[in-house]
Amino acid sequence: MSLKALNIPTIDFVGKRMYAIIFSAMLIALSIFSLATNGLKLGIDFTGGTLIEVGYQQSADLSEVRATLAESGFNGANVQYFGSTNEVLIRLEPQTISSAKLSTKIIQLLGSDVDIRRVEFVGPKVGEELTNDGGLAMLYALIGILIYVAFRFEYRFAFGSISALIHDVIITLGFFSLFQFEFDLTVLAAILAVIGYSLNDTIVVFDRIRENFLSTRHVDPSKIINGALNQTLSRTIMTSLTTLLVLLALFFLGGEIIHSFAMALLIGVLIGTYSSIYVASSMILAMGVTKEDMLPSEKEKQEIDTRP
Repeated sequence: MSLKALNIPTIDFVGKRMYAIIFSAMLIALSIFSLATNGLKLGIDFTGGTLIEVGYQQSADLSEVRATLAESGFNGANVQYFGSTNEVLIRLEPQTISSAKLSTKIIQLLGSDVDIRRVEFVGPKVGEELTNDGGLAMLYALIGILIYVAFRFEYRFAFGSISALIHDVIITLGFFSLFQFEFDLTVLAAILAVIGYSLNDTIVVFDRIRENFLSTRHVDPSKIINGALNQTLSRTIMTSLTTLLVLLALFFLGGEIIHSFAMALLIGVLIGTYSSIYVASSMILAMGVTKEDMLPSEKEKQEIDTRP
């Protein structure tokens, strides 16, 4: 079967891959530079500190609460609504006083009409454990994906998918480092979700690449890959678009408590869609994948022939 018979559009993704490679290299270099110089603005989950939830009888003015805390020496306090405008969540850096004394001081600062709902303390040891466990979770996820794709497809496809995922993670982390948005456990969870989302897109493209390799003869690999990208383009666009609509709703209407989570997913979905089209496919093409790599081995052929 020829590519013409498959009715494949003629958008030349592969022909423009050098522009994409340069663009990705610039983003990765900027991200690594920012991570090396600025680092991540770690939240209380990782650095340790105190979390205080307070309730107001009327709507609270966040800017006024921040100013009051800053004037009293609580620099770097993170203040946001929690559920409604009458409930405020305050995150403070590690304090030398006890939780009881801290609660009393907060009430004195914010007024007697403020109700302290809860006070939670996260020690630096717990924060360090969360940092290590979070990094290990990401590493284990990438190793598991590498093994899975290598068994399902071929080792070149495994390296292609991992390259795309590492590309997505570095750029997402670089975005948070460059603009110094707070990086907490919700953002880490979003990055792990981005890994799964980006892999799903990449697997769909890889499936079509393999099918086209096996159903055509004497066709240049770049044309096969370009055809697969065009065939899956409508599915990729629709999936990304519907996901982005939900994330935009969460970003603008979900409240500050999930603001960073939605932002990380927004960046990750955009970069993941881009990498599924350009990064993963460019990698397997650069590694010289051919039709022979897709053909089953003699043992697999015998198993197929002997099936009832």
